[in-house]
Amino acid sequence: MWISRLKRVRRTIMVLGVANFVVIVSGCVLTLVSDADCDSPGQLFPLFAVCFAAGVKLAAMVKVGTTQELMAMTIMDSPTQNNHQRKLKYKTWLWWTRFAMVITVLQFIGATYLLFRLAKYVSRDGLPRNCVLGLSPDTGGWKQTLQVTFLITVCFVALAQCFTGSDILQWRSFYATQDDAWKAHYQEVFDHGIREVLCCLGRREYMGVIEEDEVCSVARLLGDLVSYRASGTGHLEFLAGLALLQSNSQFPESYEDCMEAPAFHLQEAAMLHKFAEAAYTGPLLDVGRNPALFLCTWICRQGILTPWSRKWRPKLDGDNWWRGHAAAFLKFINFPAHVLRRGRICREKCKATYFVVVLHYLRCVVIAVRGTETAEDLITDGLGRACSLTVEDLDGLTNHVHGMDTSRKHYGHSGIVEAARDLFMQIEGDPKSGESESSGFLSSLIGDGCECDGYSIRIVGHSLGGAIASLLGIRIRMWQRHVQNLLQALYSITNSHHDFHMDQSAGSK
Repeated sequence: MWISRLKRVRRTIMVLGVANFVVIVSGCVLTLVSDADCDSPGQLFPLFAVCFAAGVKLAAMVKVGTTQELMAMTIMDSPTQNNHQRKLKYKTWLWWTRFAMVITVLQFIGATYLLFRLAKYVSRDGLPRNCVLGLSPDTGGWKQTLQVTFLITVCFVALAQCFTGSDILQWRSFYATQDDAWKAHYQEVFDHGIREVLCCLGRREYMGVIEEDEVCSVARLLGDLVSYRASGTGHLEFLAGLALLQSNSQFPESYEDCMEAPAFHLQEAAMLHKFAEAAYTGPLLDVGRNPALFLCTWICRQGILTPWSRKWRPKLDGDNWWRGHAAAFLKFINFPAHVLRRGRICREKCKATYFVVVLHYLRCVVIAVRGTETAEDLITDGLGRACSLTVEDLDGLTNHVHGMDTSRKHYGHSGIVEAARDLFMQIEGDPKSGESESSGFLSSLIGDGCECDGYSIRIVGHSLGGAIASLLGIRIRMWQRHVQNLLQALYSITNSHHDFHMDQSAGSK
């Protein structure tokens, strides 16, 4: 039984275990054979401290190996089931691993202290002036050799443990080439890692969740992406393969089948791109543009220094007390406050932050959708499972794109689809509330006889916001049957530098 367990231990860990044992033995021997004139507490304390740290490290390595084995066996018992017992085993192994890392740091500090002590008591000619670690300057023979061996071993252990990793056993000795086991293993790794990152960002509610939630879905997707480990492929090999594929990829030489976008729409997309960029009202935009002074720039954009201007700023759902997000958006686009009619600042998964702007001089209504900025946006990005699109989601395409097969099922990114549906409910309301007319915000703005009667609609977004804007544009296209003047509206969905014309046909990205 012990032989089979030893075969699972990594060879580097065996070497480090032997080295730590050598540190303990040599340190104890040096303490016992110390000279009578050099056995003061100041001389022997470094020996005791280093030996004690090595002993604790050995005990921690044994415990980490035991918990690692228990975790691997739990995953092997039910690799396809996400049970609570598996999470507890992983957390136990993780905390013992971190305890071992703390001991490694202490050993590194102890080795550095020993070197400073040695340099302090050695003269310029290389000979000791006073007692060094319990031995007098006149000591020679095997005692001096043992002392040198002790110092070299301590330094070797301190440096080597920084590069060997925390795993005691070989994961492959348990999982072999079982695809489900590797997926379950990395699912736990990503699940706990994402929750800790969210906790550091102020979302502590994710740490105490036991049942399956959206973080589990993201972790499961990421675990599936790392399933190449089942075939024996390492991470560096996988990255090298991707780089090789990218370097050998050939772009098509002919662009005859590609439809060239009209220059007018490209110019309009470039002009409206600033609205998509302005939707990033948090510090992310300032970090990219002003890495050194991003905090000062963000405070200035948020209007924190001018709180008396609060009453002139539009009130947005979820905005802070001084209405800083509205101030940041208006400051970036350099427009007066009355053009911003509605918006929402949201920190929930699958719910997008958006701004609605009315531009009378262009006779259009701009809906700017923010991209990835918060931790919840990252969760929305990670919910990449296939989601079946409903008839309402695709009605804008089926009624305006000729040759579209309506009998086939169509799928989309689940997080983006859910965010687009929620955003449509925000700006237009429940489409089932009325068949002939709607009382939603967008209809009340551009409906017959309203303020923006006959205006066109532009939906802009960058990154995640561009994808949500695409599905939202298709959804609004469907609503033309209920709001008459939308029938003459011209739609453009902008994602970064691309513009998609949706007058006679629909586009998405």
